[in-house]
Amino acid sequence: MVRVTVAGMDHHGGRPRAERARQLADVLRQQITDGAFGDGTLPDERDLGRRFGASRNAVRDALALLREEGLITRRRGVGTTVELPKYGHGLDRLTGLAEELTGRGTVTNEVRVAAEVPVLPAAIAARLEVPAGAGGVYVERLRWLDGLPLSLDTSYLTAGIGRAVLAGDLRGRDVFRLIEEAAGVPLGRAEVAVHAVNADPGTARLLGIEPGAAVFALERLTRLADGRPVDTESIRIRADRMTLRATLGRGGPRTT
Repeated sequence: MVRVTVAGMDHHGGRPRAERARQLADVLRQQITDGAFGDGTLPDERDLGRRFGASRNAVRDALALLREEGLITRRRGVGTTVELPKYGHGLDRLTGLAEELTGRGTVTNEVRVAAEVPVLPAAIAARLEVPAGAGGVYVERLRWLDGLPLSLDTSYLTAGIGRAVLAGDLRGRDVFRLIEEAAGVPLGRAEVAVHAVNADPGTARLLGIEPGAAVFALERLTRLADGRPVDTESIRIRADRMTLRATLGRGGPRTT
């Protein structure tokens, strides 16, 4: 067994107890999201203390922080277990969420709305670079993974592509695949913004979480290979079930 020592974690290090607990919680969170505890059960407090060179008080406080986040559950006679598995979604490659989750469970889509829109909202038309009067298609889907809600996805698509997508299998297939089949060309790139928001009551009800719970808000504008925008999405993802990942390279000075 490899012993990992977190800087300043030992109770003789002179750091405030809350700071030591937060440092250990950060390390444990990383290990949980990396799948280090394969069966979902964490070692006991003494074992964790030995592994990380931490006092038992620091371990206990760190586990309390993770429990408050909803990441773990602690039960007498059972121990400390991961509450729900977290799944990784890469941000360095243009893939749909269902594509990203292939092989990790059963993904289903509850199609809540799928309809043509005669006049697009002005802000949506501007993002899609079409006149509002050109119309489009609106799709709202609730995505489930292994019987639990994972994300609420809403999309506006340009009219021609959108009508073909409406005719496709929205329940069983990823929208990106349907778009590529409709366009006859691959997708090219997407501009993505991610921020954290508190779930409103309606979104919380659909996702099975408490109102005000943290969710990832992902806004994405997807373009075909020739640069034409075809899909603008707003996705609300349960933060307790998903980790957003990217592999980044250190390049030259950023250009605008």
